[in-house]
Amino acid sequence: MTDTAIVVLCAVGGRDEASGIARALVERRLAACVQMTPIESWYRWDGAVQHETEAMLHIKTMRSRFAQLCETIESLHSYDVPEIVALPITDASPRYLEWVRQSVC
Repeated sequence: MTDTAIVVLCAVGGRDEASGIARALVERRLAACVQMTPIESWYRWDGAVQHETEAMLHIKTMRSRFAQLCETIESLHSYDVPEIVALPITDASPRYLEWVRQSVC
């Protein structure tokens, strides 16, 4: 089975935390690229609806790096249950996919 490229989504508590996680993932070659976007989230936690401003990380990596990427995020993340969701990249330019592969291997 060949390794496939994925995008991992991860919401974090703010810009500083997002920057620290993003830098760690790229420095450790767990991600080729991490982009950060400000977001607002509504969610249920501890029996109540919550509303927070957060940052969303869009992490480009390979499926083979996912387990280690999760461990790293969980060790750096401030949430009890961080959102770490992987989505397959079904189509992308071959040159981009090769860059992702080379950046994390």
